[in-house]
Amino acid sequence: VQLQASGGGSVQTGGSLNLSCAVSGTGSIFSFNAVGWYRQAPGNQRELVAAITSGGRPHYSQSAKGRFIISRDNAANTVFLEMNNLRPGDTAVYYCKGGHSIWVMTDSDHWGQGTQVTVSS
Repeated sequence: VQLQASGGGSVQTGGSLNLSCAVSGTGSIFSFNAVGWYRQAPGNQRELVAAITSGGRPHYSQSAKGRFIISRDNAANTVFLEMNNLRPGDTAVYYCKGGHSIWVMTDSDHWGQGTQVTVSS
């Protein structure tokens, strides 16, 4: 199973970006209990941004609540992250992950390649 992330870019403070994570290969989006977006800024650990379970229940970090919306299209095997009111603190490489747990990263997780999000003031 492969995850392909896309949609990063550069915006100014207050702008919006949409990220996509497409699942392909020998499996589907239902190969995972949850698919989520995680980010890593230079010098920081990778952290959860938002995730959505196979049943469609979303989970958000405190930073993402009220600004970001995660959704999934099961037929398209794709998870989306709509990011609004972006701030410079959102600048990071964003990764999508498919796995069993939202909160714990394990060796059995599948990761997509990162996509850079840069927010300028």
